[in-house]
Amino acid sequence: MDDELNVTYLTLDGYVEVHKYRYLYFVIMLTAYILIICSNSTILYIIWIHQNLHEPMYIFIAALLFNSVLFSTSIYPKLLIDFLSEKQIISYSACLFQAFFYYSLGSSEFFLLAAMSYDRYVSICKPLQYPTIMRKTTVSILLVLAWLVPACEIAVAIVLNVNNTLCSFTLKGIYCNNSANYLYCVSSRALSIYGVVVLLNITLFPMLFILFTYTKILVISYRSCGEVRKKAAQTCLPHLLVLISYSFLMTYDIIIVRLDSDFPKTVRFVMTLQMIMYNPLFNPVIYGLKVKEISKHVNNLFRQAKVN
Repeated sequence: MDDELNVTYLTLDGYVEVHKYRYLYFVIMLTAYILIICSNSTILYIIWIHQNLHEPMYIFIAALLFNSVLFSTSIYPKLLIDFLSEKQIISYSACLFQAFFYYSLGSSEFFLLAAMSYDRYVSICKPLQYPTIMRKTTVSILLVLAWLVPACEIAVAIVLNVNNTLCSFTLKGIYCNNSANYLYCVSSRALSIYGVVVLLNITLFPMLFILFTYTKILVISYRSCGEVRKKAAQTCLPHLLVLISYSFLMTYDIIIVRLDSDFPKTVRFVMTLQMIMYNPLFNPVIYGLKVKEISKHVNNLFRQAKVN
């Protein structure tokens, strides 16, 4: 606690031999951040400039990649500063601010994947009604809800935690996530119940909806011709790969950290780095390689770069 400035500071206790390898960690994380920005921005640029990609499926992909850039930007700059600092600290208010963006943007990924699954469901299972259902208005509403709903629900939890009394000032992690719950002197039962409700709303329900829509798509595809099955595989497989990988990582963050399992610090450090590196780097690669139209434009872009 800094009484002179009336600012509460937390010590981040999730680093492993930072002082010994600080420059190596800094270079690795800076390289990862640059790759995240460049790879995601490349796909976003391709979708932006090509009119044939201005369709709901590609707009949702662009939104997902843009979400990855925002998510990474809420974590990496502070992380890079910490790797070069003697002490890894963060003010309590900044910690809550970071946690808000971390969870609201992280949850938006589930909502965007749910919107993608709905788009694929309508496209494959109700092709004649697709132009009527998936209009620009519908796409805009789904995008707004994907960011607004998680942000509002997480904001309530953050506001309720603002005035909580702290009995610990050491955070088990390298950024602010739900491990901050162990800092408080008294655990609020009402807040815990609200947290479970939010968890169901922003992760479990979207996942169940995604599984339901893809099950319907699988059934329809199985009963249809080979062309329909091929289309379903080409457009749905990338979404499923992203969903599976992200679900495993979020399970670690929400359940294992919440239970305060006695993991070695090195394991926690490695797993935490995967949380913020894997999907933001994985998403543009998956969509750039597996989605046919985007892959074609990516190849053209690299050919032009080689010629120039």
